[in-house]
Amino acid sequence: MDSSTTTSSAPTTTISLPPAAPRRPGRTILITVVTLGIAAWLVDFGWHAWHYEETDDAYVSGHLHQISPQIDGQVKEVLVNDNQPVKAGDVLVRLEPLETNIAVEKAVAGVAQAHAQEAQTSAAVAETQARVEQAKAQIAQVNAQMQLARINFERDQRMFGDGKSGAITQSALDQSRSTFAAVQASAEAAQANLTAAQAAQQSAFAQTTAANAALAAAEADLRDARRQSADTVITAPADGLIGNKSVEPGNHVKAGQTLLALAEPDTWIIANFKETQLARMHPGLPVDITIDALSGQVLHGKIDSLSPASGAQFALLPADNATGNFNKVVQRVPVKIILDDDSRAQAGDRLRLGFSVVASVRVR
Repeated sequence: MDSSTTTSSAPTTTISLPPAAPRRPGRTILITVVTLGIAAWLVDFGWHAWHYEETDDAYVSGHLHQISPQIDGQVKEVLVNDNQPVKAGDVLVRLEPLETNIAVEKAVAGVAQAHAQEAQTSAAVAETQARVEQAKAQIAQVNAQMQLARINFERDQRMFGDGKSGAITQSALDQSRSTFAAVQASAEAAQANLTAAQAAQQSAFAQTTAANAALAAAEADLRDARRQSADTVITAPADGLIGNKSVEPGNHVKAGQTLLALAEPDTWIIANFKETQLARMHPGLPVDITIDALSGQVLHGKIDSLSPASGAQFALLPADNATGNFNKVVQRVPVKIILDDDSRAQAGDRLRLGFSVVASVRVR
């Protein structure tokens, strides 16, 4: 066999590729939707961040009255329960009134006694006034008599002359002199009587002043006794709901001791914004409000006012930055927000003091 014409045939290997995966349009659509959703969220987030200042450091606030007695005493009746609605003027608690009633009776007797003393001193003043007038009249009478006696004495002296003319006798002259001296003595006595009457009058005036002061003090004691008697009845200062009741009949309570609390239905929002968020804030700006307890509801209101200082300044122990150990901390400033009428009607009586709030203020 001719080797030049001989060909060797090598075995051939065929490689088969797996078929191409079919396109999945749903996956592409999902990716597109997610991408668009993220983009829309970012746009909404950026728009909201540009136009609003927001904080979740906010809560519902309102008038909260701590009810306490003005006097010490024993509790006789408790007429309310926790969470009970009351109206202004409703009786909440009664204290035992026996001691205060006795004090009122004593004060009434003291006023009556003071009135009697005042009447007595007024009569004494009238009496001394009459004595003064009588003494003055007596002085006027004696002065007239003394003037007449002087005239007679001086005339008799001229008539007697040197005693040789014989117009009047020495006896007559002596009589005139004696009469004039007696009238002078009467005048001095009348003046002394007037001085004594005026002194008695001043004493009566002083007694009257003291009696008036005693009467005023007695009347003040009576008013105080009646006030304390009235304070045995503790009433509601406003409409609202009772809470935190810690008093029962028979308890002995002290003046100023908190017995219960009363929360008024009128509420507002206190939102603590960072100082860096306040540049564009001012009263009147609209606010969107969401309350955790009212999920899904967006309430609306407006800024009523901004606090004159940061919350740290109102703390019981404000921070002292002059100690040398200073760390800058972003301060928060309380902002008062009031709800509009529609939002109040929407929330109804579901708002409670202390509820957590998210407040968003439209600043642009």
